[in-house]
Amino acid sequence: MLYQQYGSATPMRRRAGHLSKALTWRLPMPDKIDDEVEAIKAVLKALESLTPDARSSVAGYVLKRLGIAVSVEAAFLGAVTSQTPAGPAEAAALSTPIHLEDLKKQKNPKSASEMAALVAFYLSELAPSAQRKKTVTAADIKTYFKIGGYPLPEVQFTLPNAKQAGYFDAVGNGEYRLNAVGYNLVAHSLPRSKDGAASGRKPRKKKVNRK
Repeated sequence: MLYQQYGSATPMRRRAGHLSKALTWRLPMPDKIDDEVEAIKAVLKALESLTPDARSSVAGYVLKRLGIAVSVEAAFLGAVTSQTPAGPAEAAALSTPIHLEDLKKQKNPKSASEMAALVAFYLSELAPSAQRKKTVTAADIKTYFKIGGYPLPEVQFTLPNAKQAGYFDAVGNGEYRLNAVGYNLVAHSLPRSKDGAASGRKPRKKKVNRK
């Protein structure tokens, strides 16, 4: 038992007891969505004031006490940490960056210029913290086109062409920065529809000439 193992009750252990009771008393029956929601609220309320390590300890104990499998325990802890407010350092540690190849499959760029914009977007917004950067070079194009599984173009022309397409601004020394047009392309317009129009854009109405 928790109290026998660790001695007298501390605030954290008392909270563990409350959490165990909340889960035991409010364990939802099938099809009772309201009861399930209330149980989730009770769990989050009990854990939100604890440190991440304390949350893991308490939640792990309760799940084992209830006989929940380890694989489900991992999913539970992920759900708890993702819905609990965290500071910048904690949020960075908890977040799981998307892989560039998965982003490429999702956005489906149709040209090397669009892929270059996607690479720049990935590096500035979605890559692991240690890899993030605000500008890209021809070397980045060569590296990340390969990582993303996109056919390698003539890299020395890729960024200048993407700049001519309106997606980048040149900042000097062979470096280019994704501009608002390029950002919006990746964030909001890709993937394009089958007719080539950007997704999310309403088709233009044809003007009818009145006689």
